[in-house]
Amino acid sequence: MDNESYIKECILLARKSEKKDEIPVGAILVKNNTVLSRAHNMSISLNDPTAHAEINAIREACIKINNYRITNSTLYTTLEPCPMCISAICEARIDRVIFGAYADKEKNFVSKFEFMKKKFTLNHTPEFIGGVLEKECSLVIKKFFKAKRC
Repeated sequence: MDNESYIKECILLARKSEKKDEIPVGAILVKNNTVLSRAHNMSISLNDPTAHAEINAIREACIKINNYRITNSTLYTTLEPCPMCISAICEARIDRVIFGAYADKEKNFVSKFEFMKKKFTLNHTPEFIGGVLEKECSLVIKKFFKAKRC
């Protein structure tokens, strides 16, 4: 499958979060063209602030492969990873991160990552590709928060 196909599947996972009144983010972790894990946000339902889609996908994949390193892998997610998730991605040695929506209008993800890498001495640098199906991913999040405000 290509990047867009995986992101479309992440959008479906994000909608599962939305149905549970969670912030709608979905993630898929792939290694050697095999899906290791699929996850969505579950922080509210699990009462766990670390239960982001990316972290949930990493945890599930680590259990599946019986290793805390997931080298030669790609993480797909509907939203740019937060600092906590970036740290976990680096610790897991994930090679690529493909995401849909940016967290802010400036789309300055790379500069945020470079700051984190320098400030917190992250010793692994994944390749980040943002904006894959950006409009579709952004719309899922925007609709969710718009409904919350009504």
